[in-house]
Amino acid sequence: MEILSSTKNMLMMMMMSAMMWNMVKSDLIYVGGSKGSGWVLGRNLTNWSLNQTFYLNDWLYFGYENNKLSYNVLEVNKTSYKNCIDAGFIKNVTGGAGRDVFHLTKKKTYYFLSGGGNCFQGLKVAIHVKDSVAPAPAPHKSGASALDASNIYHSLMVLILILMFTNFLG
Repeated sequence: MEILSSTKNMLMMMMMSAMMWNMVKSDLIYVGGSKGSGWVLGRNLTNWSLNQTFYLNDWLYFGYENNKLSYNVLEVNKTSYKNCIDAGFIKNVTGGAGRDVFHLTKKKTYYFLSGGGNCFQGLKVAIHVKDSVAPAPAPHKSGASALDASNIYHSLMVLILILMFTNFLG
């Protein structure tokens, strides 16, 4: 009987781990599509970003190894992004090696540019971050609201946690 209980506990823990993995999964995205030279003049980063999907907890990799003395990566607000203003930035992402990373920790639009006049030559990008959970399905035509996938997913996790704790306690 104790072996069966241990097996059930192990199975529940594996299910929880798999579910939590999907929630915290993240990707490393090479800005501009190239590891070593995506953050460079002449690349249309606006078109590139519009064809990408960015999720919460993803990481951006700004690669510009060949131009590490000429380029930098600054997080700025929307107005500074539109007008290529590199003063008063939010964060200097630049590490100095031409291989900078940035963690997308909020569901919002991030704005990045390179200072020193490079922004005026197109070296800027806007990154729109979405939730990592699947979007809710469209409501039924009858007007009744459909259950969305994230609510079902989270309810299932709560149910499994309750089962695990009651099994441990009882």
